[in-house]
Amino acid sequence: MKVYFVGAGPGDPELITVKGRRLLEEAGVIIYAGSLVNPEILKYAPPGAKLYNSASLTLEEVLAIMQEAVARGEKVVRLHTGDPSLYGAIQEQMDALERLGIPYEIVPGVSSFAAAAAAVRREFTLPGISQTLIITRRAGRTPVPAGESLPDLSRHRASLCLFLSSQDLAAATAELARGYGENTPAAIVYKASWPEERVIHGTLGDIAARAREAGIARTALLLVGDFLAGSYQRSCLYNPAFSHGYREAKTPHD
Repeated sequence: MKVYFVGAGPGDPELITVKGRRLLEEAGVIIYAGSLVNPEILKYAPPGAKLYNSASLTLEEVLAIMQEAVARGEKVVRLHTGDPSLYGAIQEQMDALERLGIPYEIVPGVSSFAAAAAAVRREFTLPGISQTLIITRRAGRTPVPAGESLPDLSRHRASLCLFLSSQDLAAATAELARGYGENTPAAIVYKASWPEERVIHGTLGDIAARAREAGIARTALLLVGDFLAGSYQRSCLYNPAFSHGYREAKTPHD
């Protein structure tokens, strides 16, 4: 038996992967991030599965549950919100499992940044606007490395998705405005893909006030960049004048 790190997706129970759902249905033990994972996803757990909310557990306690379950021959699912590779604190769990000689596997999930783009109905990588997406967070109790502060990253003016910072939105937007400018389009997406999802549009100059007026102070992503509004260039991929390995260029008379 092994431990499976499964991405639960952004919230909508139907946005978990087919493989992730199958593993939940087969699991004997499920350790889930209770403060973030939609409890509706746990309906896929089989009767009799042992459920543990990791919100109140330490790393050592989580590892002890995993070790004991694998020793009993039970399949363990460690259920993380979104995709476990983003702000999931899974590296320390995997390294510990390797030291213990316990096999594990990672099952990717749909990240909330993708669900947020779906909510605002925009593409992060628009030709002529931006071909880069920055996924980051503001420094807090967890610091950010040198060169990754919001003022530094804002100088790129790329499309940006800010995680784990909605409680410091006024400070975050002020820092981002140093490079982007206050008139840059911005959007707040609250609980992307959940039934209570909300989208608020604005600019870096006013989005913090708009979010505050709406009572949004947590569980929200900030999207920033010109991809949210304005003109862009047509993609070459489906342009009839553009040829590639699967299609010849076509003239107006073809």
